[in-house]
Amino acid sequence: MITTVPPVPPPSHPLLRLHLAPDSTLPRRLDGAWWPRSYDLLAELPLLLAALPRAWGHIASVTVNSADWSAAPGRMFVCNQVVRLRSAVAPHAPNTVVLLAPGHGRWDLLVVPPDTIEEEAGPLMTAAVDDRARDRQE
Repeated sequence: MITTVPPVPPPSHPLLRLHLAPDSTLPRRLDGAWWPRSYDLLAELPLLLAALPRAWGHIASVTVNSADWSAAPGRMFVCNQVVRLRSAVAPHAPNTVVLLAPGHGRWDLLVVPPDTIEEEAGPLMTAAVDDRARDRQE
C-alpha cells in the first residue's frame, strides 16, 4: 500500500530540528541528529526528507526503530517520489533513522526523542555531529 503525502513547503527553522555533520572524507558513525516533534512518521518524515541536501540524492529507503514510531505503511509518496519504509528492532543501539539513496550513499541520523527538553536535546544533537565531543566520550 502506498500512502500519498501532500507536498511539503520548505521547512522554516522552527519546524525542523536537524543538525547535519560537516562534510568530511572520514567515516563517521552518525551523519547528523534529528529531533522530530512526534513519533508520527507520516507527519515527520516528509519534513525531514524535504530539508536534506540535494547532494544526498533521492532517498529511496528509510529504516526506523519500530519500537518507537507509530505504525507506517510499507511505502510513502513524498515530494513526488516513492520512499520505501522499513522497520528494525535494535534495543541495544541508539535510536537512529537510516536513509538510503541508491548510487549516493547511506546516512545515519540519531533520533532525539520528541519529548526531550530543549536543554538536553541541544547538547545531544551537537555531540552527534561533533567528532571532538564524541572522541572525549570514548
